[in-house]
Amino acid sequence: MGHQTAVTDSNATGRVRIKRAYEPAAADSYRVLVDRLWPRGVSKEKAQFDIWMKDIAPSTELRRWFGHDPARWDEFARRYRTELAEPERSHLVEALAKRATQGLVTLVYGARDTLHNEAVVLCALVSAAYAAYADAPAPHTVQ
Repeated sequence: MGHQTAVTDSNATGRVRIKRAYEPAAADSYRVLVDRLWPRGVSKEKAQFDIWMKDIAPSTELRRWFGHDPARWDEFARRYRTELAEPERSHLVEALAKRATQGLVTLVYGARDTLHNEAVVLCALVSAAYAAYADAPAPHTVQ
């Protein structure tokens, strides 16, 4: 199967983009590893991650059920969005959206399939949350 690209450097969505862990790091973004497992063969020095958010990754059960089977993609995306809506994870999505208000955020993943992986789902959610922050009126200050 050929590799296709979803949201990468050249077609970033607003302030949030995704990138494979095996691609060169760009110095102009905040890099977040969003996999539960460290990508094979990637050294910490080469990875240049600013943070590893294991808890934002799909649950082990969901990851194993999905098995990167494109036929299960729609159901995986639905289940993962449900997991991300849980209180213990929704604050992580919000944290990434807030971080995007400070500059470009790159969600880094290790999967070979660039169209069917958790970073694609997460990028859409974080981008939507960022848009809500960007569109919100500035808080009024009392003088």
